[in-house]
This record gives sequence, C-alpha cells and structure tokens, in this order.
Amino acid sequence: MAKLKILKFQCGYWKPGLDLVEILTKLLNGYIENGDFVVLSEKAYASALGYIFDEAKIKPSLFSKIFVYFWMRLIWGYFLSFICKLKPQTIKLLRSYPLVEGASHKQLALKVSGFLNVLKPTSEGGIDGSNLPYKFVTLPIENIQEKVDKLRRSLEEKLGVKLNLMVVDSDRIYVYRRNCRIIFSTRKTCFKEIRFLGFLAYIVGRAFRRFFKPVATPLAYSGRKIRIEDALMIAEAADRVRGYGAGRTVFEVAETFNVPVSGVTWEMLEKIKHYPITLVKRLD
Repeated sequence: MAKLKILKFQCGYWKPGLDLVEILTKLLNGYIENGDFVVLSEKAYASALGYIFDEAKIKPSLFSKIFVYFWMRLIWGYFLSFICKLKPQTIKLLRSYPLVEGASHKQLALKVSGFLNVLKPTSEGGIDGSNLPYKFVTLPIENIQEKVDKLRRSLEEKLGVKLNLMVVDSDRIYVYRRNCRIIFSTRKTCFKEIRFLGFLAYIVGRAFRRFFKPVATPLAYSGRKIRIEDALMIAEAADRVRGYGAGRTVFEVAETFNVPVSGVTWEMLEKIKHYPITLVKRLD
C-alpha cells in the first residue's frame, strides 16, 4: 500500500458566492507540487456553488407524512435498524423521526434523488442538512464532472503545477474485502467500478459488515488516470483527516450547540473549525 502525506487546511465556513479559485490558490500556494491530489468536501463545495435549499419552503403532503411515520419510525426504527446494526442512539432518533420536517425532507429527496435514495434513513443521494443552518440542506451538484474539470484547469493555471482534483462525500460506499473491485454505492460516481444500488447498497454494506468495508465516496475526479484502489485510499484518508465539523448528522450538530435541529445559525457554524480541503501527497 502506498504511503500518503496529508495536509489539511483550515478556513472559514464556505457560503454561496465564494471565489473558490482565489481561495484555493491562496491556501495551496507554497504547499502543492506536481502530481499532488487536492481533495474537496462535497458538502462545502456544493455550498460554495450555491447548491443549497431551504426545506422550510416545502409544504409536506399527507402521503409524505404517512410515509415518514411508517417507513422511518416503524420500518427503520424497529426492523431495518437492527438488520443494519445501527447504534442505539440512532435507533432512538429514528423512532422519533420528526413527521413534518421529515416529510418535507423526504419529499425533496424523492424529487431530486429518486425512489432508490429516498428509502435511505439519512443523506439521501447527497441531500444533507448537517453543518448547515436552519432548515437548509445541500443538493447534489449538477454536472459535477464538468465543474471539477474546469476548477482543476483554473488551479493549474494559477499555481503553475499539474494537479489532480477529487470531490469526496463522507457518505460511505461498501467495498468487498476479498475483492476491492466489487463496490456498491448509494450514489452515482465517475468511477465505472463503483456500482450504484441506491439504498440497497446501504442495507447490504451495513448488514454484512464482516464482508464489506465502508469507505468515503469519491464522487468526481479530474487528473491523471488512477486505479480505483488508489482513488478509494485517497478518498478515505482525506475524509478521516478532515473530520466532521460540528457533527456527522443534523442531530449531532444540534446537540453540539444545544439547540433544536432547526435552531442552528450561520454564526454558530462559523465558530467551528472547518477543513473543507486536504492535500494528499504520495510518498512512494
């Protein structure tokens, strides 16, 4: 296995409208060399590009509320949570899953990410509210590969080096331990070796953890051609170093600040240390 050196860069909370090329150039200048891998948090990247939505604008339907009650509180709370070996605290949260806010969230997830993703308990197809204020959530980035290609070229021009750029989601893919080319994902990625199964990937990966290793998801990549094994190693290493901001889920974030889920503000989040960018160097 190749040895990696990873640098993480602390910066302010990324809000919509940031000049990412300017910010990344200032952070990386003096540290980056030819062939290095720049790894961005998908959530921070989506926020900076303006891919956020206020779920308070959604009026949930009666069907959505019924779905949330039966699917989240009952099916997940009393059945699938045990199959997936979820933590007791997570099971408790699922059994008290908010009906109105949850229905709004699931209604949006169905529209944006489709049926196979809405069945997941959290982070449905990249729709995630953790480390965001109020009832905001990030949305999947449209044409993400084109945007990543363009950003890489701009950074290469500014920094004067050849680099590789990867966008990583902390949501897990599941890699078969005996054959690292058997990979199931809840999201579509740019790597053909990663098979999209929607929420079924989550069920299989969690239920059979003895056989599947959870790894951070490399969503998009631009640069020299690399093996899928290297892409997974870089994505997971960068994700571990970066951390999770104020918490992994909206519930953890709310607990961090001791407020209701919808009570988190921009000001609160700005007080937390954020590391949306890491620089990965191969030492072999």
